[in-house]
Amino acid sequence: MNKIKGPAIFLAQFISDEAPFNNFKSICQWAASLGYKAIQLPTSNPELFDLEKAAQSQAYCDEVTGIAAQAGLTISELSTHLQGQLVAVHPAYDEMFDNFAPEQLRGNPAGRTQWAIEQLMMAAKASKQLGLTTHVTFSGALLWHTFYPWPQRPQGLVEAGFTELAKRWLPILDYFDEMGVDVCYELHPGEDLHDGITFERFLAATNNHPRVNILYDPSHFVLQQLDYLSFIDIYHKRIKAFHVKDAEFNQNGRSGIYGGYQNWQDRPGRFRSLGDGQIDFKSIFSKLTQYEFDGWAVLEWECCIKHPEDGAREGAKFIQDHLIRPTAKAFDDFSAMATNDDRNKRILGIK
Repeated sequence: MNKIKGPAIFLAQFISDEAPFNNFKSICQWAASLGYKAIQLPTSNPELFDLEKAAQSQAYCDEVTGIAAQAGLTISELSTHLQGQLVAVHPAYDEMFDNFAPEQLRGNPAGRTQWAIEQLMMAAKASKQLGLTTHVTFSGALLWHTFYPWPQRPQGLVEAGFTELAKRWLPILDYFDEMGVDVCYELHPGEDLHDGITFERFLAATNNHPRVNILYDPSHFVLQQLDYLSFIDIYHKRIKAFHVKDAEFNQNGRSGIYGGYQNWQDRPGRFRSLGDGQIDFKSIFSKLTQYEFDGWAVLEWECCIKHPEDGAREGAKFIQDHLIRPTAKAFDDFSAMATNDDRNKRILGIK
């Protein structure tokens, strides 16, 4: 068995205009001071990390990895969550998702989609030049506005949606394959890939593309009331990345999994800092270790109550305490006996 690597931290929720969160060197030093060994690096902020430059320049990639190494860190993955979202946007969401695109492309859905695809292509090349083998992203969505079947969905609508989604992603996936990098989709409400069934639909639509994989984040499954432990048993061969994020679902008589349009603090399902929610991380780390997941355990902080810096500080120790050193032997090896075919037949009572 392999040991999960960690702890690592996703930087997206910590970037700000204030030190030490306002430049790459200082945020690396901050993460390392808390005990993190790796960073998952968002690519939507050129001041922190210039994706276009990374795709064009090996020297720049060496500079980035060098700065991280000086702090005692490595890069676990690049993230294109915001750009991946824009690969497929239903017109109903144009206004809200325009904010994810450069200002000059707002109000231009076709241009925005092309920009997003180009961003993913650059991320594939940059990942290779950084020596990475996994990448994390969102899928985007054409069908999300129909997730509850009222009015009834027309026959063939879902199939057509996944066919189009696969059409947009296949050139990206092929290029990631050329670069030797897995694409790990975070299964997330609001994306067409948000649970096991939708992942299977996309996998089939891409002809079981070898680079279609999963960023496992149990918090999104708690909010959907999906069995996040059985999910590992079913899909472990495709789990190539891991967000360690806690959540809770507090059942009540006023609202359920849809949340009643309430703020995060008031919803039955809400994200929490590590250790403050309901997720059974001991079982998760045990299952992932059992299935020989050898990627990074990456903190993603999205708590609706606790301060992010406290969540980050506590999260490093939480992950470290859950890492399992796999055993190299069976507990009953002391009673093992040498054997051969004749002896086995005698034990079985056969001649």
